[in-house]
Amino acid sequence: MAVPEPRPFELAGAPLLRGEALGDGSPVVLCHGITATRRYVVHGSKLLPRRGYELITYDARAHGESDPAPDGEGYGYERLVADLKRVVEERVGEGRLLMGGHSMGAHTAVAYALEHPDRLAGLVVVGPVYNGPPSEETLAYWDGLADALEEDGVEGFVAYIDAQGPDPEWRDTILRITRERISAHRHPEALAQALREVPRSAPVDSLTELEFLDVPTLVVASHDVADPGHPYSVAEAYAARIPGARLISEEEGEPPLARQGGKLSREIAEFASLISYP
Repeated sequence: MAVPEPRPFELAGAPLLRGEALGDGSPVVLCHGITATRRYVVHGSKLLPRRGYELITYDARAHGESDPAPDGEGYGYERLVADLKRVVEERVGEGRLLMGGHSMGAHTAVAYALEHPDRLAGLVVVGPVYNGPPSEETLAYWDGLADALEEDGVEGFVAYIDAQGPDPEWRDTILRITRERISAHRHPEALAQALREVPRSAPVDSLTELEFLDVPTLVVASHDVADPGHPYSVAEAYAARIPGARLISEEEGEPPLARQGGKLSREIAEFASLISYP
């Protein structure tokens, strides 16, 4: 099946959000992680549109091509969920959809699902991180990233990541991907502020809220050596608490499934084929 060219869109308002839709059919809305852009959920894969779904992605506030938060608003999950709601209302309209996200995007999708369970045919949670209030050490790490980006730009950010001592087997790949991701943002000063605020925000009051999700859910985990920033144990905890959730991952020693756009898209498409979809 031939896949049409992406259809870029802008959502007027504050902030202005930019995104794109690809393909036609039942809608799939995917949300990216912090420091990423809309490209970094399925990494450019067009498998979902080829399978007959409309893939809708957008850049979160201060990320990629989207504008920074208006004065006084900030970057907490309440605002991120409100932005996601705008995308759904303007790009999907009525009817149910499949929603998913990676890391920050996973948390945003979970929070939306708890508020609007009637809108979702299914939920895909990739690489969740939040499992309660962060430690001071964790907050210091995010503040250090923000300082490095503000003071020394992309290379300063990459050097900070390198200083954390990534696994030697994955170091070159991690630094290359990091450099590509951080170079893609129009508003690095606003991104630095998001790096300080998002980790201090909670998508849910407690993980016990996950037990009230009444939505078919696929949880995607990564093994810790290749992706220590998204602990396998946290994904396990989400899958254990969400009723009926299915947990999948790559084999140990393989690149994280979350970074393999084609394989991840196939898993999402298979999941979508099994749920009650419009």
